[in-house]
Amino acid sequence: MNEMVQQVLCCVLTGYLLGSLSPAFVIGKLRGYDVRKSGSGNAGASNTVILVGKLAGLVVALLDILKAAGSWSLCAAMFPQLRLAGFFAGVSAILGHMFPIWLRFHGGKGLACLGGVVVACDWRSLLLLLAVALCIALVTRYVAVATVSMSLIWPLYYGLTSGYWLGAAVLLIPAVPIFLRHIPNFRRIRRGEELRMSFLWDKQRELDRIGYKDSEE
Repeated sequence: MNEMVQQVLCCVLTGYLLGSLSPAFVIGKLRGYDVRKSGSGNAGASNTVILVGKLAGLVVALLDILKAAGSWSLCAAMFPQLRLAGFFAGVSAILGHMFPIWLRFHGGKGLACLGGVVVACDWRSLLLLLAVALCIALVTRYVAVATVSMSLIWPLYYGLTSGYWLGAAVLLIPAVPIFLRHIPNFRRIRRGEELRMSFLWDKQRELDRIGYKDSEE
């Protein structure tokens, strides 16, 4: 097998396996529930906020960011001669987070890991892209719309600012699975059952609005 192909496969496997690690699932098990079967059923930070609280959700988000950024940095250091090493690892971490082998491919939606890829790829762009994502979420009132939008905006922005369109094409790979994973969110938006952005500062009102009942109650 060609050495470059072996390196690419190593980056993909490393990123995928690290991305498959789920802090949301671990926290849920420690609290006595399965995050895939409780709340929104999403193994990520947003569902952890619903089930445990903001602090736990923040911890999960930071760990998800770290595993994507760490995958990128690790593979870039392992294969410095392969310019796309970090790109393949970071994208694979996003896919691993969304479809983790340890959790029977039932993971999160990819937003925090996408942020981790931005941090590793070009941390100077992070604040700008966060501002854009926040504006989209505030205008549309839904985080799901911001997530899907950023999966398209980020690769385009990177390509335009760096001129490295091959890298931008790799960064675009998660856009389709991210969109597909959010189809249930868009259906809930249409039915008026999706949590709005205001959930972050008015949790109970939003849960009451969509008729959410804690399974422990």
